[in-house]
Amino acid sequence: MPVPVNIEYILHLADNALVLGHRNSEWTGHGPILEQDIALSNIALDLIGQARNLYQHAAALMNAGEVMTERRADGARTEVTEDYLAYLRDGWDFRNCLLVELPNGDWGMTVLRQFFFSTYQYFLYRELRHSQDSELAAIAEKSLKEVTYHLRWSGEWVIRLGDGTDESHSRMEKALGQLWKYTGELFEPSGYEQGLAAEGIAVDLHKIRPLWDQRVEEVLKQAQLTPGSNEWMQTGGKHGKHTEHLGYLLAEMQFLQRAYPGCEW
Repeated sequence: MPVPVNIEYILHLADNALVLGHRNSEWTGHGPILEQDIALSNIALDLIGQARNLYQHAAALMNAGEVMTERRADGARTEVTEDYLAYLRDGWDFRNCLLVELPNGDWGMTVLRQFFFSTYQYFLYRELRHSQDSELAAIAEKSLKEVTYHLRWSGEWVIRLGDGTDESHSRMEKALGQLWKYTGELFEPSGYEQGLAAEGIAVDLHKIRPLWDQRVEEVLKQAQLTPGSNEWMQTGGKHGKHTEHLGYLLAEMQFLQRAYPGCEW
């Protein structure tokens, strides 16, 4: 069943947060030092918390409009829940950007990806606080406080590694070369984003792109790194066209719920 554009937009925001939160959680117990292991684990929890709030909002709208619901044998309607949206949708139903589903790589690649995404989230949520959707505006207001920390933490790490040893600088250059071509999709508006931006519900991505460019350029300059050129960008995630990496991630994340439907702790 087609999903209304406002719900598709909420799912896009939620999927971004969930998938990156899961990726970051893979570092738990494997960070370079205990303090930073805990810091990244907390960022993962923040992102998953944002995803929960957004999935709950989407589920409420779906149930009110009888979207993506099924009839049981007794005729009753099965309600959509946040768990359903996280664990029982297939890869092509996810609307996250490709950037967040990429493998972690080394510590440098992880923190650079987090910096790119946190910079995007920071300016996105700052504008989304004024959304005509009051629930979205409230989620953005709460999330902005968390993302402000994510941006500072990741930016400091990018500078520390980029302007560090020859080895750390080399690794950051390699990470930049691998990740830069995925940043363009963050600002390529999909159909559901364009329409909702005109209605004052979503954010006009063209408005926040210059702010992202400026912040990223400032940090990369301090890190002695050169931003990528305007090369061809990888896209597709916002429309459900993903890399193979998302499939492996979902197979791990969704296994328990799919193996034991309806299981609870």
